[in-house]
Amino acid sequence: MEPMQIGIIGVLILSVVLHEVAHGYAANWLGDPTARLQGRLSINPLVHIDPLMSVIVPGLLILSGSSFLFGAAKPVPYNPYNFTNQKWGEAIVAVAGPLANVLLALIFALLVHMAPFLNLTQTFVGFAAQIVVLNLFLAFFNLVPIPPLDGSKILPKFLPSTLRIQYEYFRRFLEQHIGLGFIVIILVFMYVLGGPLSILTHTVARLLLT
Repeated sequence: MEPMQIGIIGVLILSVVLHEVAHGYAANWLGDPTARLQGRLSINPLVHIDPLMSVIVPGLLILSGSSFLFGAAKPVPYNPYNFTNQKWGEAIVAVAGPLANVLLALIFALLVHMAPFLNLTQTFVGFAAQIVVLNLFLAFFNLVPIPPLDGSKILPKFLPSTLRIQYEYFRRFLEQHIGLGFIVIILVFMYVLGGPLSILTHTVARLLLT
C-alpha cells in the first residue's frame, strides 16, 4: 500500500472519529451525558474505531481501486429522552456529525487557497484536496435518509404526522436489523445514489477549491 493511500485511510479514520465526537458533544450539550460517561467525547481513535468499518472496508476499497472511499466509526450512544429539546434534539445531534465533516472540508480548502503564502508543497495541496472531497462525501452520504444514517433522524422532523409515523416505523425496523439496513444502503448507493452523490461531492469540492 502506497504512503498516500495509508495517509488517506488515516484521514478517513480521523474524519469519522470527529464525526462521532460531534454527535456526542451535541448530545451532551442537549443534556444527555451518555457519550461523555462512556468516554466517547475523546478524539482518541481507539475508543471509536470499528475494525471492520474503520479499517478493513476502506482498506479494501483503496486496494480494489474503487472510485469512492467510505468508512465509519462505532456510533456514539445517546438517550433522546434526556434531551432538553425534545422536538429537535435528535435532529440536532444527527446533523452535528455531517457538519463536522463540512467544517473539516472548509479548513482544508482554506489551506489549499493559502498554500502559496504558507509555502505548502504541491504534494500537500493534492492531499488536502482529497481530504476536502472525502469529508464532503462523508457529509452528503450520511445525510441520506436511510437508517441508520444521520439523515434518517433529520427527515422525520419535516414530514407530515402520518408520513412521520410510517417513516419512524421503517426507521426502527432497520435500526433493529442493522445488517439489513446496510444492505439497503449499499444497494441504493450502487444503483441509485452513487452517481448523484459523486457529482454533488465533486461539484461542491471544485467550488471550494477554485
